[in-house]
Amino acid sequence: MVLCALRAAPGWPVRPGADVLPARVIGWKQSARYRCCSGRTTVELASYADLAVRLVNTEEPERGTDSLTSVDAVRALFAESSRAAALADESDLPRLRAVRTRLRGVFEAAAEGDEVRGVDLLNSLLMEYPVSPLVSGHDYLDDAGRPRWHLHLADNSPTATAHFSAVACMGLAVHLTELGADRLGICQAAPCRNAYLDTSTNRSRRYCSDRCATRANVAAYRARKRQEAQDAAGSAHQG
Repeated sequence: MVLCALRAAPGWPVRPGADVLPARVIGWKQSARYRCCSGRTTVELASYADLAVRLVNTEEPERGTDSLTSVDAVRALFAESSRAAALADESDLPRLRAVRTRLRGVFEAAAEGDEVRGVDLLNSLLMEYPVSPLVSGHDYLDDAGRPRWHLHLADNSPTATAHFSAVACMGLAVHLTELGADRLGICQAAPCRNAYLDTSTNRSRRYCSDRCATRANVAAYRARKRQEAQDAAGSAHQG
């Protein structure tokens, strides 16, 4: 038996940023708690791919802002229950900033249509920050008192950076291979350059948030109105 591609549904004790993943076997198609990608042996880690987005978006290069400036900011990247957060210290700040720059490169390459470069950048991170899965059941018990078996992906990581990077990059890699590199994007509402994961049904997402989408639409509308006014003024002058 092999591990199935699973996404934890509401109610399962897995939170974004946590380091656990429920383990089940292939064969489940649909259930109240899980969506299984039949015939796949890769693990779907959508919530962990979100960690890569969270890290990248701690910096807004066009605005010159950076929120990753303290140990508390490092710990805030993790779930409240994550053991790895306790490992965080000052040395993680430059390390995570370096990982952040490389992850932004992955998103930018994908957004520019250079999938090979994006994959190469991601592969270099995966090799540098590998996962070390362990099956565990000590955290959660079912109603009968039996362990709910799940995977800890990077409990042996020696630093907070190594732990976070391993899980985030693994999640991003699975997201990319399952859904396509074109699902990784950079917000097109200047000056925002936030990263995002496109989960739309028609691969149409262009912005990191509804706020940026609204701002871009308003700006485009105003630009059209200005152009129409200029065209009308030019026609009147010629007449």
